[in-house]
Amino acid sequence: MTKSRLAMGPILFHWDENHKKDFYAKVADEIDIDTVHVGEVVCAKRMPFFDKYLPDIIERLQAAGKEVVLSTLALVMSEREIAQLREIAQMPDLLIEANDVSAFGLLSGRPHMIGPYINTYNESTLEYFASKGARRISLPWELPMSSIAALGHARKSTEIEVQVFGRVPLAISARCYSARAHGLHKDGCRYVCGDAPDGMDVATLDATPFLAVNGLQTLSSHYIELSADVDHLKAAGVEVFRISPHNLDMVQIATLYRQLLDTKIDSHELRDRLHQMQSNLAFSDGFLHSLPGAALKETLGQPVE
Repeated sequence: MTKSRLAMGPILFHWDENHKKDFYAKVADEIDIDTVHVGEVVCAKRMPFFDKYLPDIIERLQAAGKEVVLSTLALVMSEREIAQLREIAQMPDLLIEANDVSAFGLLSGRPHMIGPYINTYNESTLEYFASKGARRISLPWELPMSSIAALGHARKSTEIEVQVFGRVPLAISARCYSARAHGLHKDGCRYVCGDAPDGMDVATLDATPFLAVNGLQTLSSHYIELSADVDHLKAAGVEVFRISPHNLDMVQIATLYRQLLDTKIDSHELRDRLHQMQSNLAFSDGFLHSLPGAALKETLGQPVE
């Protein structure tokens, strides 16, 4: 059986450049991880802050033996952004993740990756993407295990990836929620999204945690946590397991998932140690179990029906 691989997804939040550089240095030097995503997914306005550092970051990660994937925008809205995509699509010797169908069109015919923002819901779609050069497909977060298994069993050479940790992107819009919440216009946002390094928490009228806002993006309040079902996901054909970066000790979190994939710890120990790190983290796995997305199946390791 092919050894399961661990991937670090792209940073979704507007961290300052020093925070990002420190994060990627730790990923390169301290984490046993196979694949690392770089690049801006949420807001093109953020790109100039860090793009100038990407060549050095990529070189350092590759020198450390990591596969580097360049993730692209999940919502392409302007001619300038299309021009940026065209430039990215010309980059040689780097696997690029398409998160918008416009990027897929530009990458068609060369090896690339389909990100979770593009809806791969059935076998025909998977086969079509594979025929156009998709080497790996990261499945949308809302798919239940039955759909993941159908896709995993239908695949041929294409790898299947699933996110197992982190807040779940639920929607993305041309409007900037973070700017509006601060009484600002999108064009004069002052990059206030950077004030919330894990997203701005949103609660219901009765103070129940509900969502998190990250600029143009709406995220779940809960953190998806699928450690209890990793064995079932492996059996369904999933080869790559993604964790999403947050303002937490990602070195420790990645190490825990690496140990889980290598069967050195079980899901009980992993979740206990996550709670020790951050006691107020709320976990969910509802989508996987055909339950409301924010739900958490109570019995760890319970087989999926």
